[in-house]
Amino acid sequence: MLRDSYDRIINYLRVSVTDRCNLRCSYCVDKDFPFIPHDEILRYEEIIRFVHIVAGLGVRKIRLTGGEPLRRKEITFLLEEFRRMNGIEDISLTTNGVYLAEQIPQLKEAGLTRVNISLDTLKREKFSVITGVDAFEQVMAGIIRAREAGLNPVKINTVLIKDFNDDEVFDFVDFAKALGLHVRFIELMPFGPAGLYDASKTISSRELKELIEGRHELTPSINSDRGPASMYSINGSEGKVGFISPMSTHICHECNRIRLTPDGHLKPCLFSEEEYDVKALLRGGATDDEIRLFTADVVKAKPERKAETGQIKKCQRSMRNIGG
Repeated sequence: MLRDSYDRIINYLRVSVTDRCNLRCSYCVDKDFPFIPHDEILRYEEIIRFVHIVAGLGVRKIRLTGGEPLRRKEITFLLEEFRRMNGIEDISLTTNGVYLAEQIPQLKEAGLTRVNISLDTLKREKFSVITGVDAFEQVMAGIIRAREAGLNPVKINTVLIKDFNDDEVFDFVDFAKALGLHVRFIELMPFGPAGLYDASKTISSRELKELIEGRHELTPSINSDRGPASMYSINGSEGKVGFISPMSTHICHECNRIRLTPDGHLKPCLFSEEEYDVKALLRGGATDDEIRLFTADVVKAKPERKAETGQIKKCQRSMRNIGG
């Protein structure tokens, strides 16, 4: 079992399989942001070996992220390998949804159990402005197909930005109610190249919740996957809203995860610049026991809470190449 220095059990690994993305979201990347060279990206056999090792250390949940993970070829092969591993109980995916509808049958058959879809607007024109791509209808189709396939709950991740998409709060609440979705509102976080983050644009979960409660009855709900979102049922419906508050509150005491970046680094904390190169071991002839010890040491280095000095330090890595 992986346990950090503050007695948190680490049983969840987020695996970023690529930093490539088919969208150009305005708050994520600028036009000059470089991609990681292909030969620096972990190969499937390296990812599989590492996941097999950490499954033996008590990791039970795997989430594939990117970039956009469905841009990586033969992603179902990876899912199938995870499904066959002893100890792995939950395999999920975070996607922008553009390629989802056409791949749902193969993904589910390969072992996918849940899906999170990143969506910051319900307006087609605004979607094109935000992402640089006219693919709103494909994303909507992906959401519907995921619900029909039983990949439930289907979770929608929405980053709210003041004066940008905060006029759609109630549209998202109604969307959750109508389709039985879990919409999670995420506070804007300071990641990526200089100039792309503006702290004044962050809307706190508290003010957002108070706004929604002015129109809807919210009832606290159990978060079934013990993730960072505080979840609420809406007027007794199947739909739910959640609030993920990395900027305004501390959720660190219940953090159970580490991240594997596409270029093979372990990040014990999303809000820290500290990374540990496991790719060097995977490609350098290290034994499984050596990688187990290395991983256990990385987990021990997990900080008690995100570092703050009045304001969280801006991370110079984009979420696109950390793993969203």
